[in-house]
Amino acid sequence: MPATIRDVARESGVHISTVSRTFSAPHLVNPETRSRVLACAEHLGYRPNRAARALITGRTHNIGLIVADIANPFFPPLIKAAESQARQRDYHIFVTDTNEDASVEEGLVRALAKQVDGVLLCSPRMSNSLIEQLSREVPLVVVNRQLTGLPTVVMDVAQGARLAIDHLSRLGHRQIALVAGPRGSWTSREIRRSALSAARANDADLAVIGPNQPTEDGGMAVAEQIVRAGVSAVLAYNDLMAIGLIEGLSTLGLSVPEDISVVGIDDIALSRLTRPKLTTVATPTAAAGRAAVDMLLAHGDDRRTTAQITLQTELVIRDSTGPGPGPHSHADPGGVVATAPGEVASYAKE
Repeated sequence: MPATIRDVARESGVHISTVSRTFSAPHLVNPETRSRVLACAEHLGYRPNRAARALITGRTHNIGLIVADIANPFFPPLIKAAESQARQRDYHIFVTDTNEDASVEEGLVRALAKQVDGVLLCSPRMSNSLIEQLSREVPLVVVNRQLTGLPTVVMDVAQGARLAIDHLSRLGHRQIALVAGPRGSWTSREIRRSALSAARANDADLAVIGPNQPTEDGGMAVAEQIVRAGVSAVLAYNDLMAIGLIEGLSTLGLSVPEDISVVGIDDIALSRLTRPKLTTVATPTAAAGRAAVDMLLAHGDDRRTTAQITLQTELVIRDSTGPGPGPHSHADPGGVVATAPGEVASYAKE
């Protein structure tokens, strides 16, 4: 017969309520007592009943994690890091996929609201107003979208886009294209805003092509438009699109970087395996997953609390970029272009 909470209480010489608190609110239990109770529970093979504990504490110890497209290699490192961080805090994560559909996203948040203690909403496609409305139904932390008044974790893609355009300009490229991401993407808007500003600062022209699907097929589909645009370099919304674009350009008889330089964003594992190896903006997705879990658990009880964390990006120079036709073209040093310190965080309460 499985051990019960009464068995643990009797074995460790404490009241049943102390055993319950040891598992539901360990910070409220004397460390020595907590250690004794946990040792007895381990010895007896006792495992607390999560459903019963949820009825007592009002907490499920479950977290919802909603991503835009689980097939996108950008998301697995974030998911794995979030799961690991949650497990250390005795939480479980339910992962769901919206397939880039805002209406599916809304339905999933509402469905999870009564089954979890909070939701991590990654790269949402919903409007800001709808996200704010849903935050009144369940604690939310938004990843990859800046929202005033809500806890957010963002990766500084604006900085990354600026580094990428600066790099291409140093190589002598003056006609550059930006392959934009999907409609409704905050990240795509940030990349566009920053890339346009950096192009002006470098006396370069930037042609914006999109919106587009953030997939390899989406990148392949714009190859002919890139050729017609007459550009010598491209910054893509993400690595998948950059890799697809390189394949599309190859089918048209063009080589990268000899004919056109290409830069991606994300630094997914595949970017190091393609030929040529992809120059890209590295985004700290695993750090974002850990930070989002910590933020949700730290602030889930106070929905008026706002917290904003910005994680820095960096440019990783590989083989897909080379000298352009401009008068100031020269080889840019390879490797990683260092950025500001790894994390900038600010916390505020309304």
